[in-house]
Amino acid sequence: MSYQRFLRRYSTEERESFETKTAAADFYRANGIPEAIERALNELFFHKPTDVYGYLANYFTNLSAPPSISRLNGREIYDTRGQLSIEVEVFCIVCNKEKRMCSAAVSSHFGPKESLLDWKAKSQERVDHVMTALQWISGPLSNMLKCQNPCTQSEVDHLLSNFYLEERNICNRVEESSPSESERVLTSPLPVQTKDKKSIDQGKKNNTAEKPFPPAAPPEPVLPGSLAIGSVSLAVAKTAAQLKGIPLYKYIAALKSQETTSQFHIPVSLVTLLSCGKTCPGKLSLLEEVILIPKAGQRVKQIITMTLEIQKEMMRIMNTSTKAGATQVILCDSGALTANYERPEQPLDLITEACTNLGLALGTEIYLAINCAAQELMDYSKGKYEVATGILKSPDELVDMYQTLISKYPAVVAIISPFRSEDKDQWEKLSNAIGDSCSLLFDSTYKSKTPPLPGVTGHILKYIHETTVSDLVCITSEHQGSLLMGTTGNEPCIEDSLADIAVGLGLDYVKLGGLSGAERMIKYNRLISIEEELVQQGILEGPGRCCTTDRKLN
Repeated sequence: MSYQRFLRRYSTEERESFETKTAAADFYRANGIPEAIERALNELFFHKPTDVYGYLANYFTNLSAPPSISRLNGREIYDTRGQLSIEVEVFCIVCNKEKRMCSAAVSSHFGPKESLLDWKAKSQERVDHVMTALQWISGPLSNMLKCQNPCTQSEVDHLLSNFYLEERNICNRVEESSPSESERVLTSPLPVQTKDKKSIDQGKKNNTAEKPFPPAAPPEPVLPGSLAIGSVSLAVAKTAAQLKGIPLYKYIAALKSQETTSQFHIPVSLVTLLSCGKTCPGKLSLLEEVILIPKAGQRVKQIITMTLEIQKEMMRIMNTSTKAGATQVILCDSGALTANYERPEQPLDLITEACTNLGLALGTEIYLAINCAAQELMDYSKGKYEVATGILKSPDELVDMYQTLISKYPAVVAIISPFRSEDKDQWEKLSNAIGDSCSLLFDSTYKSKTPPLPGVTGHILKYIHETTVSDLVCITSEHQGSLLMGTTGNEPCIEDSLADIAVGLGLDYVKLGGLSGAERMIKYNRLISIEEELVQQGILEGPGRCCTTDRKLN
């Protein structure tokens, strides 16, 4: 009897029921459902868990399809300075349901600190960047990553980078087609050949003829919308770590080593003690940051406690001092103390006195670094650096000034951005003079693609704009030991991922700023949590990896 003749013996309802059952059996058989249920029940009986259905739920969750990105969502947020920024949310399909997984935001940086005169223009520029980024996130980026497995970081970042390059090429072609606009690039005026008697008297005499002053290179443009690239990359990485059930630092370490990391170490925290930069009160502009470098081997809590004690003693000294200009104590944007000083020796003397009073051996137990941010001090009309109000130094005179400081304060083992990148001869001269005892570091925030400078032994790496997680992994793999992670002045208020990134990348140092402000303390607290977790698991690497006893940072 044929199958069709067999079905005719039954009513329509019975035939439909039979066909449904047959289709169901075929569906279950094709997907291996009976075998999977049999194995699940056998495992259940063998383990006899207290929560029977919870065990079955976990068992079948492990058999479910890999999660996939369903969409991205961008939101406007405000950074630590109250300026507009973005946050990216990642939504995934997990077990046939859409779930909000993680959010992330990266720092924004649009060049040197704006003055009051160009504040309005900078604010509008930031709005344009944010609006473009939001359009990218909700439109092309969301469509591009739809159905993508969030655990394939390199593929995701490759797609993001290609999209960014295409947008940049489009922008470049538009600029090339309108030369009248492209020529309106900020250029530095040529130095005026005038004699400044005051600056000549205060600077050291130099009989050798100085080379022509190199003008500033055009600022590296920031593509509107680039914030979206870094934010999406980080949000996807956090999502993957959550799906794998591991901390972000372990996920990033796995991306870097392609295998399970058995030991981790906590980067040494470089803490900003004092700021006497261009935007601070007082005449002194040269020392944007005076940074404490603790001796390797100390726990993060110990470093924070010691730094707070030093700051308290510094405040006590400043508050009780009768010296002119040393009584006003405030906190600056970097979360550090700032005071009214005129000479670079004054803040260094203050720290030396505070350490002596506390019984801390400066140059043995703790060291110092100074961030000069010299690119913000150049007076292009005179071709000199304004190290303090009314005090100008030529690049060669500044070399002599640094030499004098380092010889007087041997605890200073690193100088960050002592010159502009254009002053290559002075970088080399300073390195030849003090390179054996003091490291020269370059903050490459402004020009990430700047060629290597002579004498530079390390760079400050910052997670901004179009930088992806894969970019960070690649850069640190190629330059292990010569990078330290740093922050910008425009940090997201609730983002602590920088601590995980620094640990996961295996960096020796991390520069998070001063001990004030939620955007900085959340990162310090995250470092403490990671350290405690590694201790509990017995996988915290012992001290000795990043020792500073040779009087150099690296």
